[in-house]
Amino acid sequence: MAKRDNVHLRKDGRYEARYVKGRDSTGRLIYGFCYARTYEEARDKADNARKKLHAGTCPGNHRPGCFAHYCDSWLATNHTRLKASSYAKYRTDMANHLKPYFGEKAPEEITSEMVDEFAQILLHDKKLSPKTVRDQLTLFHSVFSYIEKRTGQVLPAPEITYPKDPRKTVRVLEKEEESALLECLAREMDLCKFGVYIALRTGMRIGEICALKWSDISVRTATISISHTVQRIQRREPVANSKTALVVGSPKTDSSRRAIPLMPDIEALCEYFAPHPPDSYVLTGTGQCMDPRKLQRRLKGYLKECSIHEVHFHTLRHTFATRCVEVGFDIKTLSEILGHSNTSITMNKYVHPDLNLKRENMSRLKSGICL
Repeated sequence: MAKRDNVHLRKDGRYEARYVKGRDSTGRLIYGFCYARTYEEARDKADNARKKLHAGTCPGNHRPGCFAHYCDSWLATNHTRLKASSYAKYRTDMANHLKPYFGEKAPEEITSEMVDEFAQILLHDKKLSPKTVRDQLTLFHSVFSYIEKRTGQVLPAPEITYPKDPRKTVRVLEKEEESALLECLAREMDLCKFGVYIALRTGMRIGEICALKWSDISVRTATISISHTVQRIQRREPVANSKTALVVGSPKTDSSRRAIPLMPDIEALCEYFAPHPPDSYVLTGTGQCMDPRKLQRRLKGYLKECSIHEVHFHTLRHTFATRCVEVGFDIKTLSEILGHSNTSITMNKYVHPDLNLKRENMSRLKSGICL
């Protein structure tokens, strides 16, 4: 008998109905099953299981009606629309921050003063960054709004004051440092050095570099296509003493799916290294991707060899964006190459003209105005 509504007839004469319970640590769906003697009974059992799951009566062991109970319910309801990495992050944030503070409180008991105290604890006691605290408050607001929709109650919404995030000076490689690093990468270049070089010349993120396959690089069109990223995420349950799993998934946002034109030197290096199966990963030459932590350690070794300090992998992205501005890239083009959803992110976050460039622009202004 054909499946309808995820219900089918088993060989033993019973009907089996399947429903989604959640996701595992790698993002794969976890299914629950209900059995009955009739098609309708099996379907109704699965429908009831879904309703209980979405109402928050299935996940967790918290007292019904408390905030922690609704945190579990929010996760269960949203698990199918969330990426595996996002789901793992929200689950961890709830377990580490929201539940310990608000956990057993009823939603109507939560006040603006409590929310403000929660933010201050995260900022001053736990020493979290303003951005991280804003993320926790945003998650709190999402759960609180979800409670109102689920219960139909009109709750006294606590006022949320989001901490300001002071603009930080972003580390960019000086041109002398960049030259020293390039010289280091050129000496006995291997696939790992090649990956670092690609990052410095394209602004790709470390997860995107680790997820890059040879099939993503086209010498014919001279482009790199970015459609995947690698992340290490928290497992729901530890496996073989491992609390995390390496997961290859979709990029950070839809805008992160992009094609980047190759510079001639990278195109030549691709032709040099390319005799690998198209489905193999660029950094390893095999079907197993490299852990981003390993690539970060490799970069650290190259930087130590060049006596360059206080640099991490994302510094290569900052440096690429800054060099592009210095040679006159229009911001829209740069924004699309970096995979940003709008140009303001590019301007505010990654473009940092140095003092010499500012002087040059001021000189242009002087020559164009009347004194």
